[in-house]
Amino acid sequence: MKTILSSETMDIPEGVTIKVKAKIIEVEGPRGKLVRDFKHLNLDFQLTKNAETGKQQLKVDAWFGSRKTTAAIRTALSHVENLITGVTKGYRYKMRFVYAHFPINASIGNSSTSIEIRNFLGEKRVRKVDMLEGVTVSRSEKVKDELVLDGNDIELVSRSAALINQKCHVKKKDIRKFLDGIYVSEKGSIVEEN
Repeated sequence: MKTILSSETMDIPEGVTIKVKAKIIEVEGPRGKLVRDFKHLNLDFQLTKNAETGKQQLKVDAWFGSRKTTAAIRTALSHVENLITGVTKGYRYKMRFVYAHFPINASIGNSSTSIEIRNFLGEKRVRKVDMLEGVTVSRSEKVKDELVLDGNDIELVSRSAALINQKCHVKKKDIRKFLDGIYVSEKGSIVEEN
């Protein structure tokens, strides 16, 4: 059953500007600019003004959509919310080293866009992970054996964390006993809310 018109709106906060052009949404805020392409979705995006509050809104419409396209409306708005959070607060992922016997050593490159992992399970092999564009990695000052990944785009930050995690998978052993690796311990924003 197709619905004639499904639509949802979201308010755009102060200090954030959004441009919509041919299903490409550009969000600009105090921390920078992010662009997201929604051409693969059969949705209409437009900027409107709220009649009561006078705030700018983003309206997403789906004409004659199935249940799948109707569900895509909320998904698209969630992606735009993530972009807005990225340009206002940023994203921070914290990763902890887990080891039973051999301590994992990690050295961060000069520009803090790459990391080298050494002595994983006592191996001589050096594992090098390059961060994705716009993501920086650093060591935590307060906590021993913790990495901090910062960036504006949630997808790039989480994918960089996944790349680090995947480099330290234990192979050909019982993973219930060998829990060694680097795991995400905390997710949050760079600008802390009071």
